[in-house]
Amino acid sequence: MLQIAIDGHSSCGKSTLAKALAKSLSFIYVDSGAMYRAVTLAFIRQDIDLFDHQAIAAALKNTQVSFKMTPDGNRTLLNGEDVEDQIREMAVASKVSQVATLPEVRRQLVMQQRQLGAQNHVVMDGRDIGTVVFPAAKLKIFLTATVEKRVERRFLQLREQGHFIDPEDILHNLYERDYIDSTRSDSPLKRAPDAINLDNTNLSPEEQLAICVVLAQSRLKA
Repeated sequence: MLQIAIDGHSSCGKSTLAKALAKSLSFIYVDSGAMYRAVTLAFIRQDIDLFDHQAIAAALKNTQVSFKMTPDGNRTLLNGEDVEDQIREMAVASKVSQVATLPEVRRQLVMQQRQLGAQNHVVMDGRDIGTVVFPAAKLKIFLTATVEKRVERRFLQLREQGHFIDPEDILHNLYERDYIDSTRSDSPLKRAPDAINLDNTNLSPEEQLAICVVLAQSRLKA
């Protein structure tokens, strides 16, 4: 099975690229970030103390994350409930990096992600896909973009969803998430040595997709 790992910082367009690439190749798309966001939403709803490991373990036993394909694209389900819109809100965004540092959460979700990749050709995006989840993936892409472009993209995404957030708040959130993601002790965000670095600051979604389709097809032929 061909596993394509797409990693990078928040709001670099990882999900946009991964979805389009999976569709183009007829692969399964797995949004690992959505999985962590769904667990974060579950913890928020249950008011889980992130220092209470017993409560965390108990909550995880009753937390099932899955995906559903619809005419509008991939939808994230939390215990069967469609939470795709809720997990994109700032309340979740402000806490997801903290939840993602928890070893219990990472172990459970990485196990689920590896099972998906063992059974299907997959495109998966996240922060540790090429380094931890699929270290032997034949195609690893590390997306980058300037922080100004990332703030712009996040602002437009939230506005389309009906949320009007001060760009300064988005900037602060991105810096905070970058720091937490890059310095956590368990599976920190970093570029795999064999990953292809792709700066998409000045690339359109169509341009970056075209680049990645060529890369993927070369791996399939090999």
